[in-house]
Amino acid sequence: MLREVDVSIIQKTVKRLFIEANMQLPNDVYNAICNCKIIETNVTGKTVLNMLIDNVKAAEEISVPICQDTGLAVVFIKIGQDVHFVGGDFTQAVNQGVRDAYVDGLLRKSVVGDPLNRVNTNDNTPAIIHTEIVAGDKVEITAAPKGFGSENMSGVRMLVPAAGRQGVVQAVLDIVKNAGSNPCPPMVIGVGIGGDFEECALLSKKALCRSLDCSNNNPFYAELENELLEKINALGIGPQGFGGATTALGVNVEYAPTHIAGLPVAVNIGCHVTRHKKAII
Repeated sequence: MLREVDVSIIQKTVKRLFIEANMQLPNDVYNAICNCKIIETNVTGKTVLNMLIDNVKAAEEISVPICQDTGLAVVFIKIGQDVHFVGGDFTQAVNQGVRDAYVDGLLRKSVVGDPLNRVNTNDNTPAIIHTEIVAGDKVEITAAPKGFGSENMSGVRMLVPAAGRQGVVQAVLDIVKNAGSNPCPPMVIGVGIGGDFEECALLSKKALCRSLDCSNNNPFYAELENELLEKINALGIGPQGFGGATTALGVNVEYAPTHIAGLPVAVNIGCHVTRHKKAII
């Protein structure tokens, strides 16, 4: 039986999620920063982590963005196959929600309508919208504003199968090491393995939206996450690049089937303000 959902609800939900995501750090990320502060032995690194914690608290208390880069609006939407949208165009409703959030919420507008001519759209649209059809009659919306200090340091490596697990580990380490202090560490690292060129990148961005409290449900990949986190933190980049044991707060790996001739790997880096907010309609 079909369930009708008016697109005005989508619009209002998207607006709320992007405002909240920009002003409230997810609990898992905040707790990870607090936990890292306790074990950080580098004096400067510990001081920086204290500053980041104070910044998060201040942003929520006075209702201002955690970071001045309020991001490109990335939206993941799971649509139940028994849902029928009414009242207007779905994509327009999502973009109107983003527009309302960034204009009414006084968030920085960072989108240019053409990558080379560079004219600002002045409302942070259009959004990057990823839709997925799933079973049921619910709509799950995840708003993930993505700043570009970290996005610019992300990368894709098209490895050969012979590279194996160690090749994947080395590719991730090379990308993170090359990023250095540019992504405003401590970072959250999303890794996508498998699929093809574009799917591994999408997997890596989805990985950034998974709670740091939840390891991959496949023990093999959960162990890989732990190995990567340990080796990334051993790089010594530290909070904001000042050195220390806290280069990354966590590593989330997502994987997919791939071609017999390929081993695609993508690394999507999130800064210490890796934001995402979810709602189910």
